[in-house]
Amino acid sequence: MGLLSNKNIVVTGVLTDGSIAFHIARLAQEEGANVILTGFGRGLSLTTRIASRLPKPVEVLELDVTNQEHLDTFASKVKEHMPHVDGVVHSIAFAPETALGGKFLQTPWEDVAMAVQVSAFSLKSLVMACRPLFKPEGASVVGLDFDAQIAYPAYDWMGVSKAALESTSRYLARELGKENIRVNLIAAGPLKTIAAKSIPGFEMFEHLWDQRAPLKWDVSDPVPSAQGACALLSDWFPKTTGEIIHVDGGFHAVAG
Repeated sequence: MGLLSNKNIVVTGVLTDGSIAFHIARLAQEEGANVILTGFGRGLSLTTRIASRLPKPVEVLELDVTNQEHLDTFASKVKEHMPHVDGVVHSIAFAPETALGGKFLQTPWEDVAMAVQVSAFSLKSLVMACRPLFKPEGASVVGLDFDAQIAYPAYDWMGVSKAALESTSRYLARELGKENIRVNLIAAGPLKTIAAKSIPGFEMFEHLWDQRAPLKWDVSDPVPSAQGACALLSDWFPKTTGEIIHVDGGFHAVAG
């Protein structure tokens, strides 16, 4: 019996086979789960292509978390392929170029609003879209985070958006706990993903982690973060919610 045996899991944000989301989907399948992926727009074809590299075939459904029609119809589309959902992975973030790279004081509100909607408010949107699919026994929601306790160079409004994501996860945990829905985040260390490539000066993050992380951190290895997410999706964290689990080599815990 695998850790996620017979669980039905929805995973968003799979665009490459180097992403945390891809490895969550892969490990979930290897641990016995049934998986559905989502994508949208031009990224949908990427998700479909990468899905073929998973151990088992999966359905790929279109979902734009900023499109209310997509959100309203998502549960019915999922039900065509699985009767209920036991777990949801939120791996969605975006900020316009003007919101990153040291332009914090110049970023217009319209671009800030987009970053916050896509990267933080979408957690609430996704959970509500999936809520009709959760069983009375509950479900586990896991989001991917980058610790927002401090201000990092060049991260700018994405850092603010991650802080909003963290707060959103706590409020969702508070509101949905009575339905036995657990909401937690994995705060991963820096990884060389598509998202990282969009951050000017990403090398600074690598340098910081090389200096400070007590455990050696590999920016090319998303598996530890994916393992943490799968653990939270399992039944082994039945009373943990509103939590941020750091998978960052211990960087967050030390001063230098």
